Order: sequence, then structure tokens, then C-alpha cells
Amino acid sequence: MQMETKRLKLIPCTPELLQWAIQGNEQLANRLKVQVPKKWTEFGVEALQYAKEQLESGEEQSGWWTYFPVLKGTNTLVGCGGFAGKPTPEGGVEIGYEIAAKFRQQGLATEFAEGLVQKAFEDERVKFVAAHTLGEENPSTQVLINCGFEQVDEFEDPDEGLIWRWERARC
Repeated sequence: MQMETKRLKLIPCTPELLQWAIQGNEQLANRLKVQVPKKWTEFGVEALQYAKEQLESGEEQSGWWTYFPVLKGTNTLVGCGGFAGKPTPEGGVEIGYEIAAKFRQQGLATEFAEGLVQKAFEDERVKFVAAHTLGEENPSTQVLINCGFEQVDEFEDPDEGLIWRWERARC
């Protein structure tokens, strides 16, 4: 089910919608009837393919993977993001998000992330929402702070270096 924030429509991806995105921007634009900028995602086709496979693995995964944020005013796809799967037995879900470079510094990432948090908390199983960033202050850490997240841990990732874990508990 599509969600809306003040400026964004958050379109939940189905395997079919992800397949259109994998096939290319023109196919996605035609099927979604939105404008699709050349560089709307840095996550890449591999992430879309992975999400598609997860959604195809079972009905319980529906709504817990990729969302496409579409700017209402211009009907333009401005990024990609969503969840890293259904709630864990402990009641956690993890979010990730990106906004295309030419749409940054407008508060859209904060709006997108907050929309994902609100969607997560609609499910009674969700007790907290987590996110990870590089272990330094950057635009994504500010998005999470703006959305009421707190840094709860840090660890070394062999590929990425220092990583900060953030969480926001259900109120």
C-alpha cells in the first residue's frame, strides 16, 4: 500500500516493479508513469535484484523491502530505500535510504526516513527501528538525528571501517 508524506509518495515495490527497475529507467518510467532521472540510485541493480528475490521468497516479506520515493510536485523518482526485511523476533527492522544527488539538501531524506519509520511502527511487532551509517558525522547521521534516532553502538566493518548503529524505539 502506497504511503504519503508532505512532499513524497512512497511506492512499495513488488517483484514486478523491481524487474522494471532492473530493466532500465525507460521501462520504469513508462510503467510507473513518473519521471526517472538518469542517476536516481547509487545502490545499483544488485540491490534491486536482491530485494526482488527476497519479495519472491514469501508473502510475509511483502512491504518489508524496497520503496521508491516520488516527489509529488514534479512526479519524479528521487531515490530508493526501504527495509532490510520483515521484523526480527526481537521486534526490530532496519531502514536504509538514499536521495539522488540533484535532490539532496532539501529535507527529502529526512522526510523519506520518517515515512519509513512511521510505516514500520504501524506494525505492532515492531518495537524499534535501526539504521547504520559510517562512523563519522555526515548527512545521513543528521537525517537520523532529525528523525529521533540515537547512536547506540559502533563497530569495525572489514570493508567499510567504523560503523555507527542507530535506533529509534517505539514511543
